[in-house]
This record gives sequence, structure tokens and C-alpha cells, in this order.
Amino acid sequence: MLPQSPPEPLNVQGKPRRIGVEIEFAGLPPQQTGELVRDLFGGELQQVSPHRLKVVNTHWGEFIIELDTQYAHPDNRMLKQTPHSDTEWERQRHQMRMEFHHKTRELIGDVVMGLVPTEIVCPPVPWNELDKLDNLFAALHAHGAKGTDASLLYGFGLHLNPEVASLETNYLLRQLQAYLLMAAWLRKEIDIDITREVLPHANPFPKHYAIQVLSPDYAPDLDTLIADYISFNPTRNRELDLYPLFAFLRPDYPDPLIHTSLIKPRPTFHYRLPNAQLSQRGWGAVMEWNRWVAVERLAADSKELRERAGRFVSLNTQSLMTRMAGKLRSWIKEVRSPS
Repeated sequence: MLPQSPPEPLNVQGKPRRIGVEIEFAGLPPQQTGELVRDLFGGELQQVSPHRLKVVNTHWGEFIIELDTQYAHPDNRMLKQTPHSDTEWERQRHQMRMEFHHKTRELIGDVVMGLVPTEIVCPPVPWNELDKLDNLFAALHAHGAKGTDASLLYGFGLHLNPEVASLETNYLLRQLQAYLLMAAWLRKEIDIDITREVLPHANPFPKHYAIQVLSPDYAPDLDTLIADYISFNPTRNRELDLYPLFAFLRPDYPDPLIHTSLIKPRPTFHYRLPNAQLSQRGWGAVMEWNRWVAVERLAADSKELRERAGRFVSLNTQSLMTRMAGKLRSWIKEVRSPS
């Protein structure tokens, strides 16, 4: 399967847009996973801490492989601490605290290994090279990695971070509007795993928010777009997380939700919806990217986008009685139609 071209294939620098990919799975610990990534894509394997590794100097850049829990890794805030005073005793106390912290985090990782997933954070890959990255998913499955469908306890996902083609607010709004209109189709196409439906990590957007954004008179500037998003979505647990993009565009925006340590500012959409379907033949980043491209194609078709948005708003602002009457008419029409 080959990656489909988006309507706007170039980024703001005029180069092919890149896609960051993150994949969660069980059954293969970080060390073996790091060795597999190195064998596939070259580079050098480096251990950052007992449960976090990097594969550096690959063709695309740096892969990060780690247990997907912050408690298995040294805390950066702790690592930045210095001795309270410049005395031998304080320096020794500080060294003992650091050693204890490292050993404790290593022990936590040892205990939870097998209970929390391994995660690979891939470097940004040009969209037209995603098929080469798909070799990773076939290799993971061949080496025993387990995806979402391997257990009811596995709520694993694949995240795509498509680089934006423009930083203009109108472009961002059209992409968001298209996504809101395509979200139900995407969920049906992907067949979201029941565990991921129950867990909060990729929740749908509130209907009231969708109605506001899709209304024909909604034409916000960037700060209004951000403010409305935060007001209706005070969480990162959305199927399309815009906080990293907003943090990149407005690093000084006065809201603490933009500035949490878990948000990494970047000029990308953070698309969290797909399952990690490692056992599905032919599944990989290309399949999910091609689904995403359908969203971008709708965003690029102004007439279709406007008409579909109008129908959505009209349908979802009707009274309950009107909606019930419409459904009844449709049912009667179906019953009367010849088979």
C-alpha cells in the first residue's frame, strides 16, 4: 500500500510535509525493540536510562523507545536539582538522592514491564516515505509484539502527527471543521476497539463544540480559536488534540493548559484515534495516513465543506420532536419502497 498525496503536500518551507508516528504495544520490551529498530533503519542504539533508549543517526533522525509511563524514567526536575550548598556533605547527600531516585525509577520499570506498553516515537517521516516506515509494524508483529486486538486489556493506539501545510488560522479552521464532519466515518472505518472507547484517551468532541465550529458565521482569529477550543476541551484526551499545535503557534498564550510539561509544541495536528492493529495484514502508518487524507480532501473542497457543515448544524439544532418526525418519515419511506 502506498501513501496517498494530500491536497497540500508541502509544508510552509516548501518541502514535503512530514508525519510523526507513535505506536504502543505489548510483548516486546524496550531493549529488544531498540535492537529491532536499529536493525531495520540503521543508526546507533543508545541507552538513556534502563527503560528508555534511542536509535540515533538514522536516515530520518532519532527514534525513542521507552516504557510508556513517566514513573519508569528519571524525573527531569529531579535531575536539574543541585546541592543546597557547596560543601562535601551536601554534595554527598545530593549524590545519594540521585542514586536513590535512579534506582527507584528503574525498579518501578522492572515491576510494571508487561503491564504498561512499550512505545516507539518515530522521527518525522516525509509523507511519501511512510511505506518504508511500515516495515517496522510487520517486523514488530513478527517478533511477538501485541497490538490492541490481542487482549481486552490493551487499549493501545497509533498516533499520527501530520505537519501542517499552513499556519494561517483559516487553514487550521478548515481542517478542524473537516475533521469534525469526518469523525464518525473515521471511527467506523477504524472500528475503534471497545477498550479504547471506554478509556478516555481519544474521546470525541462535544456536540455543542462541533455546532459552534461548523456554524456558517464562525470566523475566529487565532486567539479566539484557541480560547474556544480550551473552553470546550479542557483536556488532551480528544481524538484530535490541538494543544501541541496551539503551544507552537502561541507559546505565550495565557492559559496553563497550554504550558503543561506533557505538551511538546510542534506545528502538527496530533491525531490520536487509530488502534494499534499489529495483527492485521497490511496495517500500518500508510493505512491510517490515507484515512487522514480523506479529511484533508474535504477541507480543501470549500463548497462541499460548507454544504456538509450546514447540514450538520441544521440537523443537530432541530428540536427533539422534529428529529423524531424526520426519522419516522424515513422509516415509513423505507417500509413502503419496493424490495
